Amino acid sequence: MRTYIIRRLIYAIPTLLGISVIVFLITRLSPGDPVRLYTFGALNITEEDIQALREHYGLNKPLYEQYGSWLWQVLQGDFGKSLQYNRPALPLLLERLPATLQLAVAALTLQLAIGVPLGVIAALKRGTWIDNVVRFFGVIGHAVPTFWFGLLMIIVFSVTFRLMPSQGVLTVGHDVWDIPDRIKHIIMPAFVLALAGIANYSRYLRTETLDVISQDYVRTAHAKGLSERTVVFVHALRNALIPMVTALGGILAALVSGALVVEQVFTWPGVGQFTYAAARSKDYPVIMAGVMVASTLLVASYLLRDIMYAVVDPRIKVK
Repeated sequence: MRTYIIRRLIYAIPTLLGISVIVFLITRLSPGDPVRLYTFGALNITEEDIQALREHYGLNKPLYEQYGSWLWQVLQGDFGKSLQYNRPALPLLLERLPATLQLAVAALTLQLAIGVPLGVIAALKRGTWIDNVVRFFGVIGHAVPTFWFGLLMIIVFSVTFRLMPSQGVLTVGHDVWDIPDRIKHIIMPAFVLALAGIANYSRYLRTETLDVISQDYVRTAHAKGLSERTVVFVHALRNALIPMVTALGGILAALVSGALVVEQVFTWPGVGQFTYAAARSKDYPVIMAGVMVASTLLVASYLLRDIMYAVVDPRIKVK
């Protein structure tokens, strides 16, 4: 197992390197000059001052020199200083990472806790009204735009009934360890972020469960007189979950990146909102740090997926 993990990590290096090259070129070649953007409206700023700032941040060098310098800094754990905040970019990003991870983990928990049971129930109640409702919900969950559903939740539960807060992670003036208040703040954004996943997993697991319960070994388990619960949860569900591991690959990175819209709607102070603001203001170091953190999470989630294969299915050997 250790050798396998090390080998996969080595394979990830050219992937991350290629991503960094593409994003670096896109950010640098996009229209606009960040130095002029930040100095716009400032008094007593001359053209010489602007050129001095460009030289200070290395923006006057050829692209290949800029990339080489940036890569050498990254290898030393330095993503450069934010052009907007004049602070190291990576710590700025990591300050907001816990908020995004909280939202992503809460959304993933809702996806699995709601989507998996709905899929199994729909398969066991095939052709009934329950099955039809779950399938209808699956279609709606995929069709509803995230931003629209988030705004609808705010209008209904925050504005109309005043049951939930509409923004932030904590009520102003409350203690940082006020868990009930934090839960109230995270319920709506987590459910909005989880909606598509719940719909996807319920449909996916319904299909897999229907396929598994038609297999010979399930019929044999019924013939042996085993209880319905034992047949479903011990024989059918475990085998139906094996293909689900594929769907989980990259889910953490997908949730983190997908949180961008949700964070904007609910003013959630996470990585997505911060990186979006950096992209609008052309804060190159923050953009690169955000992309590389998300890419690393993607690689880690795929590695976790492959390890989970061996855990869920004992027939698979990781070497």
